[in-house]
Amino acid sequence: MVALQARDMNRISNFVSLHPYFKVHPGKIDAFKAGFDAFVERTANEEKNLFYDFTVNGDEVFCREGYANAEGLLTHLENVGALLAEALKIADLIRLEVHGPAAEVEKLKGPMAHLNPAWFIEAK
Repeated sequence: MVALQARDMNRISNFVSLHPYFKVHPGKIDAFKAGFDAFVERTANEEKNLFYDFTVNGDEVFCREGYANAEGLLTHLENVGALLAEALKIADLIRLEVHGPAAEVEKLKGPMAHLNPAWFIEAK
């Protein structure tokens, strides 16, 4: 049983996650929340998506999302680009983090440079 757990932990920890934090403009939180379903619906068809949901703290919103690899994350960004552009009319992206294994994070540095994320490399 221990060997199975260790193997599962390695598989689970070997993914890429995106951590966007949004500050919603005053009076716009209900409008921002109304867009959650569209994001979730669009993401549901992404084969390399592992998890995706939103959490809210007052006027701050965090999207918890994970992907099997860098390609999955890039596919997602392309897939939700128009939705994100609309959301950013009523919220600001105040922090963006990318977490994952060095090899996968390296694949993202060029395509995501314009977003200026903080890069977190998995410790081994």
